Amino acid sequence: MTRKNKQVPEPIAEVQRQLEQFRSTHPPRTKLPESIWQLAVELARQYGVYPVAHPLRLDYMGLKRRLGRPSGRRQRATPAAFVELVAPPEAKLDECVVEFESSRGAKMRIQWRAAAPPDWASLLRAWREADR
Repeated sequence: MTRKNKQVPEPIAEVQRQLEQFRSTHPPRTKLPESIWQLAVELARQYGVYPVAHPLRLDYMGLKRRLGRPSGRRQRATPAAFVELVAPPEAKLDECVVEFESSRGAKMRIQWRAAAPPDWASLLRAWREADR
């Protein structure tokens, strides 16, 4: 059996059909939905990057990066839904520094010297609005 005649596993063929439908209804070079990328990543974990990327006509390196294999680049942290900052009861907070970094790379550093902390909700809301 030659490589060209090799059967594509059914799970890959199913995603292939979804991609064909998506590509037929969108202009060329339209960004693929994240749901399709996630399906491709799951398949790549099971079948390997090339056996998934080739029949789906996906970018091999893009799929490999999404798979989470080391690429020499810093991986993005999972965004936190809630972070609680708790100081020990005996701590004396005369000074505090907090740094934030958005998913786009924008940074904010807050440093204060006071008995009461700043209004965190207002600061974060203003920062998120400025980062859009």
